[in-house]
Amino acid sequence: MSVVQVRPDIYWIGVNDRTTDLFEGLWPIDREGVSYNAYLVRDEKTALIDLAKAFKADEFLGQIAQVCDLGAIDYVVINHIEPDHSGLLSLFRRLAPQATILGTEKTKELLEAFYGGAESVRVVQDGETLSLGRHTLQFFSTPFVHWPETMMTYDQGEKVLFSCDAFGGYGALRGAIFDDQCVDMGFYEREALRYYVNIIAKFSGPVLRAIKKLQPVPVEIIAPSHGLIWRKNPQRIVELYAQWARYATEPAEPGVTLLYGSMYGNTEKMMNAVAQGISREDIAIEVFDVARTHFSYILPSLWTKSGVMMGAPTYEVGLFPPMAHVLDIAARKRVMNKKAAWFGSYGWSGGAQKELTDLITPLKWDLVETLEFRGGPTAEDLKAAEEFGARFARALK
Repeated sequence: MSVVQVRPDIYWIGVNDRTTDLFEGLWPIDREGVSYNAYLVRDEKTALIDLAKAFKADEFLGQIAQVCDLGAIDYVVINHIEPDHSGLLSLFRRLAPQATILGTEKTKELLEAFYGGAESVRVVQDGETLSLGRHTLQFFSTPFVHWPETMMTYDQGEKVLFSCDAFGGYGALRGAIFDDQCVDMGFYEREALRYYVNIIAKFSGPVLRAIKKLQPVPVEIIAPSHGLIWRKNPQRIVELYAQWARYATEPAEPGVTLLYGSMYGNTEKMMNAVAQGISREDIAIEVFDVARTHFSYILPSLWTKSGVMMGAPTYEVGLFPPMAHVLDIAARKRVMNKKAAWFGSYGWSGGAQKELTDLITPLKWDLVETLEFRGGPTAEDLKAAEEFGARFARALK
């Protein structure tokens, strides 16, 4: 994609990534892709805001060349040191040694750890301003959104907030970079939610504090490091992030995330009956096979819905391992305070329910009911399962 002017003297110089399979080596983006958004503010002094992942060097340098020579860059603003933002820093230091690197005190410390030196680094304080000429940049410390060194940069005259990971999302840009040009907002909002829950949800408290801190700042454009630039309705993404952050401590939306795993089809038969019971109560439901669905796609449903129905067999006197794995990830991401129910089959021994209870107790999930059966489900078992699902759905209302 070519360089795009965001506001007078402000340019998007980002790059798309459609070849990386796993973001952070963990979260699938092979279908969705991701953008690494960076920006140039061209003035009497020129500032480059954020960089990109190291393997995008040629493309990224080509983007800069459309606006200015590397020798004309006076400042490199590092809002966040994670390598998808700073991976080109070592190369950039060699190619543009005149540039001063700007970041927080913690950024300086981490630069030494990641790149072996903090020369040419100038620490900026929370609220500090920097005049480039016609443009004045202001720096806001936003720790743990989502690393401790994170900050945001604000162009006071043009009212553009360069928000780094905050207000970003997965999804490579499809030619259009602005929200008002996008014809599939549903895709980008879903991917913003998945990104939030995968990457940032554990730090929901700091997210809400950052939103409150920046509330008095007049923002007309939000320019994050991943995903769309919000210029028509920047408040939309702020409201979504605030809503998602509140789910960390407040009740989620009425609805059911139905997680199941089945070794030979018996638990799956019961799952279909349970789902019928839930559905007849007119409540939202999403169904995931935990053995075949990456937890990246399960977490958004767990985060936003108030109820979790789990169906899994006993496996070697314990819980079916893919179910245990998803619950472990839910614990790591602090998916708290859900209503829950469990059903499952066993053969020569039970044991799944005990391990499941041990996993969800620290999350303060309220296990309201369980249903266990031996071998294959009978007609009576299936009828009981349908009623079991209906009762659980009603409990969420």
